Amino acid sequence: QVQLVESGGGLVQAGGSLSLSCAASGRRFSRYAMGWFRQASGKEREFAAAITWSGGTIDYADSVKGRFTISRDNTKNTVYLQMNSLKPEDTAIYYCAADVTHNRRSTLTRRTQDYNYWGQGTQVTVSS
Repeated sequence: QVQLVESGGGLVQAGGSLSLSCAASGRRFSRYAMGWFRQASGKEREFAAAITWSGGTIDYADSVKGRFTISRDNTKNTVYLQMNSLKPEDTAIYYCAADVTHNRRSTLTRRTQDYNYWGQGTQVTVSS
């Protein structure tokens, strides 16, 4: 079992920044890939960013590339999402997720069905 707890959401004005954290417990965090997804009201959950177990490979959705930065600290069992230059369209519930199927996998997936464990989500609201 893996437990994921997100924190750091809130209300920010357009152009501002927020930093999200996701603390993991349970199975060996350092062995698996992590992702951040988001779901706006009335829309499907969508991929935002992902990082391999070592941090050596990172992937971003086009909509956040250049503004968001994903990182991880395996000594703290935590993955981060730094969000800069926020836009009203970034408003959503943000979820972190773990892909534990493949230990030390060097590739990343954007599909929600490939992630086995999910946090409860944290709300990010960007006002115009």
